[in-house]
Amino acid sequence: MRLSFLSTLYERPGPWASVHLDTGRTAESTPARRELQAREACGALRRQGADEATGQAVYEALTGEPGPAGGAGRAVFAAGGQVVLDRPLATAPPTAVDTRWSALPRVAPLLDLAAQAPVCLVAYIDRIGADLEVRTPLGRRSAGQAQGLDWPVHRAGRDELSDSHFQRSVENTWEHNAEEVAKAIVTCQEEAHADVIVLAGDVRERRSVHRRLPAGLQDRVVESGHGGRAEGASAKLLDEDVKRAAEEHVRRSAAAGLDRFRSAHETAAEGVRPLVDAAREHRIAELFVCPEGGDTHREVWVGPEPDQVAVRRSDAHYLGEMHPSSARADDALLRSAAMTGAPAQVVHIDGVGSVPAGGLGALLRWPSHDGGHQ
Repeated sequence: MRLSFLSTLYERPGPWASVHLDTGRTAESTPARRELQAREACGALRRQGADEATGQAVYEALTGEPGPAGGAGRAVFAAGGQVVLDRPLATAPPTAVDTRWSALPRVAPLLDLAAQAPVCLVAYIDRIGADLEVRTPLGRRSAGQAQGLDWPVHRAGRDELSDSHFQRSVENTWEHNAEEVAKAIVTCQEEAHADVIVLAGDVRERRSVHRRLPAGLQDRVVESGHGGRAEGASAKLLDEDVKRAAEEHVRRSAAAGLDRFRSAHETAAEGVRPLVDAAREHRIAELFVCPEGGDTHREVWVGPEPDQVAVRRSDAHYLGEMHPSSARADDALLRSAAMTGAPAQVVHIDGVGSVPAGGLGALLRWPSHDGGHQ
């Protein structure tokens, strides 16, 4: 996952108000419910030491218009009396209202709650063409159509079975239309950067399209026998197929990332101290965070710059910062990764096998002088 969308959070000083809300239930989209959540969040921020202007900015954001319909949650980040980032969440937070007043924005939950849902391209296919739809954590949108030839598309009746020329024409039309649908899918995938492609419709049509997709897309493709173009197709069953395909993509991505991490040897590190050293030297190429890991909430010390991070408060003096602030290790490392262009990957203990020790690991741009894993 690219972290460039977080860069605006690190271009201004803190401290920061970070609020994660569960907005998935219908009742929570009402003005009264939003006002109640806003008061609860701002009261918690004040008790943690937030200034009045920043608390008021959060209150106004939370009592304003709700986020995109169907969202499961919302993450709001504010500093200096201004909301800097307001982002919908694809997955609800574990608590209805979670607040944090801290030196760095509390962004680690955002990776797990907002960014793990892949972009899915769904093609509703029949013999004539296909309707294309893109699904993201923010909702669904039409992505146009692929329209092929509309005649001849039906095989002849019993009296015309001897007309082999007509039968070949029908077959040719089917094959031509499948080719057109495949081309449209390739174009749409490139434009939407879709991670998963779901082909929905009758088995013959979807498999014909599947065969025509480029080899580079084959590992993204899943077929579903539900929800085709025909009237009465089961949208609910198709939704379940799309959800399973998205979850499997997330699992495969996490597993592939850990495979890269475990096979890197000299260019991999795990644990707080080696990663802090790597962050100071801009050596993190890809960061891995396991929310269940014990090191994620370890205290480190930070200055205003991404490479001003230290394990001990006394070390921060050597980094040019006389008044360092306390921060969580995961948030400090995510800041360093975001500002040096390194992606991040969330992994879980229950999904992909062995995770980095303590829940924090990284692939490095070059090895450290004293070895990799520690």
